[in-house]
Amino acid sequence: MKKMNPYVLLVVATLIWGGNFVIGRAITSSLPPVTLSFLRWCTAFIIFLPFAWPFLRKEWQVVKKEWRIVLLMALTGITGFNTLLYIALHHTTSINASLVNTSTPIIIFILSFIWLGERLNAKQILGAILSIAGLLFIISKGSLAVLLQFSFNKGDLIVIAAVICWSIYSLLIKRYAGKLPTYSTFTVSMVLGIIILLPFFIKEAQSTDIVWSAGSILTILYTGIFASIVAFMSWNTAVEQVGPNKAGIFLNLIPVFAAIFAVLFIDETLAYYQAAGGALVILGVYLSTRITKRERHKVTAERSL
Repeated sequence: MKKMNPYVLLVVATLIWGGNFVIGRAITSSLPPVTLSFLRWCTAFIIFLPFAWPFLRKEWQVVKKEWRIVLLMALTGITGFNTLLYIALHHTTSINASLVNTSTPIIIFILSFIWLGERLNAKQILGAILSIAGLLFIISKGSLAVLLQFSFNKGDLIVIAAVICWSIYSLLIKRYAGKLPTYSTFTVSMVLGIIILLPFFIKEAQSTDIVWSAGSILTILYTGIFASIVAFMSWNTAVEQVGPNKAGIFLNLIPVFAAIFAVLFIDETLAYYQAAGGALVILGVYLSTRITKRERHKVTAERSL
């Protein structure tokens, strides 16, 4: 996977998470938030372990030495982000959640500057502005009145907490790239995340009914295999290569892909504001990641040293 183009991996990750949004929206009445998160990661661990086991046997001591960092990855990326987002969607509208979620690249930029000392160039700043503007255009349906009426509630604050968790997780991936082995670290993070979720899952299962159906089972399989294993490994590998700043802008593609999936699979209509906003998002991502001839020559020269 590390030999693949990192930008292709980022598109794969956001494409899968876009589908996850559409599927998850349809299953909220059947699977409560903590239960979905717990079963999702249990499924991912069971499927991923046979592939990761040979690496884990060789690299266990390395992962064990940095257990505090791996635990923080589990708290933020495995447990924190997903569970908080599922909980938030029970307390806020999808419009509000999407608006708040557009702050992810900004938070990643700020934390990257503070912690990693990474700076943005003019091209990245312009790309981020265009991308966020496109998202706001989609979410507001092209109406300024929708944005002016926006107000925070409990769910929105939970989304902010989820966004902060994801930003920290992404920075940890970049900070410890090369120091922590990818497959083994991800496997141990899943185990720790499942352990953290277990008591909350038991408590929720005792007070909430779980509706088992073909839809709920398919949701668990999709989130466990694609949204967890494929998307996370794609994201982590790409962040190690291009850094959290460039990768963070790609997160704005998730609502665009979600809208496309909604049109294709649940018979929603593609409106003008979705098409126009989506075009702005894609343009912003392109500008932020476009490599100029000078930059390409610089990278080639560095690799030849």
